[in-house]
Amino acid sequence: MAPIPPGTLWSPPSIAPMLAVPGPLPVPDSDWAFETKWDGVRCVLGTTGDGSVRLTSRAGNDLTVTYPELQALGGELRGHGVVLDGELVALDASGRSDFGRLQSRMGVVNARRAGRLALDCPAHLMIFDVMYLDGRVLLGASYGERREVLSALAMSGAHWSAPSYVQGHGTQVWDAVVREGLEGVVAKRLSSPYTPGTRSAHWRKTKVVQTLDVVIGGWTQRRGAAVDVPGAVLVGVTGPTGLRYAGSVGSGMSEREQSELMAYFAVIARPTSPFADPVDVAGAHWVEPRLVAEVTASEWTRAGRLRHPVWQRLRPDLTRLD
Repeated sequence: MAPIPPGTLWSPPSIAPMLAVPGPLPVPDSDWAFETKWDGVRCVLGTTGDGSVRLTSRAGNDLTVTYPELQALGGELRGHGVVLDGELVALDASGRSDFGRLQSRMGVVNARRAGRLALDCPAHLMIFDVMYLDGRVLLGASYGERREVLSALAMSGAHWSAPSYVQGHGTQVWDAVVREGLEGVVAKRLSSPYTPGTRSAHWRKTKVVQTLDVVIGGWTQRRGAAVDVPGAVLVGVTGPTGLRYAGSVGSGMSEREQSELMAYFAVIARPTSPFADPVDVAGAHWVEPRLVAEVTASEWTRAGRLRHPVWQRLRPDLTRLD
């Protein structure tokens, strides 16, 4: 990097993060870069050159106090005005992002408590873009050019890094992500500019999801709908002590499927929960655990619940109504 006059302070602009659209891996892929999709919280980091940093969320909320371990990055970038884009994660012992661990850090605004949590469960900033450097706005530069600028900054610390990308070879990257148990892949067109605050087709995210069969043990009424219209089903999986509650699934269900389910629920209703463990869901209606459904989910939480579950279909081949 070029020398900066001592004492220079910059005024970096406020830049909202660019967003990706969900979709399949691009084909052909020679003009695309592929990155690991990290399971965390989007973060924009800005420095003025005085050794301090300011962190903001995707919604523009100030996160600076919440993650004090990132202040040291300001010292590494002292003398430079920079705006960086990345994902705040909490890593497990295998180096995988663990959203459950990060949740203990989120929303903390007391500096002393945030400092204690930073020691017990440190956050790590995965930096993947730079939008401003020393008075130069880089929004119009291509992704490839911006990554060259980012690489020249040579940032590496205990709580931040700038993971590399792979040009082309999307299928191989996908296979590696699945093999390592990571969240997914983000494909970015090498020629793409940075468009703040917009969901652009130049960035495409593909998530790894699990498909599994679950047993329906109850349902909840859909808000604002007529009586006896399910908004979600309460599902479980068979465990050593019986049916273990796995969460509530509502996303992805069509009106036809809702009507079909209600016809079944009227026949197999029961007064008590079929789950072996407590289910703290207001307004729950219980049914005999005879219906089996196929759902997808991104992962299991530490509490044993499905994360981001989506309804796929009822499994009549596995359902028992006799």
